[in-house]
Amino acid sequence: MDQISNDDGATSNATPLLRSVVVTNGAEDIQNEEEQRRPTEPWQGEFAKSIIYAGLDAIVTSFSLISSISAGRLSSVDVLVLGFANLVADGISMGFGDFVSSSTEKDVAAKERLVVEWEVTNHRTPQKRDLLRQYQALGMAEEDASAVVNLLAKYKNILVDEKMSTEKRILPPDESEKPWKNGLVTFVAFLVFGSAPLLGFIILMPFTNNDTHKFIGACIMSAIALVLLGIAKAKIAGQSYIPSAILTLLNGAIAGGVAYLIGWTLKNVAGLED
Repeated sequence: MDQISNDDGATSNATPLLRSVVVTNGAEDIQNEEEQRRPTEPWQGEFAKSIIYAGLDAIVTSFSLISSISAGRLSSVDVLVLGFANLVADGISMGFGDFVSSSTEKDVAAKERLVVEWEVTNHRTPQKRDLLRQYQALGMAEEDASAVVNLLAKYKNILVDEKMSTEKRILPPDESEKPWKNGLVTFVAFLVFGSAPLLGFIILMPFTNNDTHKFIGACIMSAIALVLLGIAKAKIAGQSYIPSAILTLLNGAIAGGVAYLIGWTLKNVAGLED
């Protein structure tokens, strides 16, 4: 073990965390192989959750609506009017819902931090004991856990954040996070992805009056959008593209199929006519 000289000339047996390392060619090859086996790091996008959630919900909702309307043998105009009206209304609802939920989550985290901060200030010993038990439950030896807790106790803010994450399972509130941005991103993502199924009708309207052909176009556009969204989800999460795309496509196909079946049943079996 290396010895480190202190300022007063004394030596310490502590091993430095940072040191100069000479890497030979063989060691460099081994290091490169280890790097290749390193798991793919996910993309830490600020609005990834809002985009994926809103995009998937928009495509499935819009396609399901088109499927049910098409099964009921309504016209292309009915599809477009109801489709876009539903798309904008749901987009506003989704965006506002994301804003409210993000704001609530941030407010709860801030309030919880005030509570933990008061407990640490006024009842530090019991709080240290609780954190000690938490570390021991995670498999840390009592001696090591005590050392860690005593070290954290010197820094109040760090101790508060640590108690929130380990005991409360709540991340400290991020002051840079803007809930209105989450709501806006959700709204825009919902409109963009939800428009894909409707584009099948819009693109084919100048070329054919056959509603079945337009519905097939909507199916194709929906499938393309779902596959692209599945690939984007895999890219963000560092997963394999093909299983993610297939799972996302299957989700949309099941939802659209159920919607079409309900529309067909109400039209032909239940006897609901115009």
